[in-house]
Amino acid sequence: MSSSHGASHGGRGGDESEPDPRFTLANERTFLTWLSTSLALSAAGVAIAAVPQQVFMPWMRTLLAVLLVLLAALASGMAYPRWRRVQRALRRGEPIPAPAIAPLLGYGVALVAVLALVLILLGP
Repeated sequence: MSSSHGASHGGRGGDESEPDPRFTLANERTFLTWLSTSLALSAAGVAIAAVPQQVFMPWMRTLLAVLLVLLAALASGMAYPRWRRVQRALRRGEPIPAPAIAPLLGYGVALVAVLALVLILLGP
């Protein structure tokens, strides 16, 4: 009885084999987590945009909302290419590539947090 694990497939750029299903499913869960993160960032942007004008300065509220929604678009837009690169590395037995989006999201969310903190401390 043979298994499909380790079966070789002719692919572009090198020999490929079917990875352990657990790794494929973990990669899929990570993809879905990027999408969940995107939805949370988008919801936060909409919530900030809906804050009454007297709570935050209108231009700062708009800036925070736009930054959050842009981060959401970035996270969702990069989720599938990331999934594809990891899946390709798994099939080829190559090292998993670093997530290029992580620094952008990390610094972007930190910037939003600092701006929000400044607004909270300055108050209406």
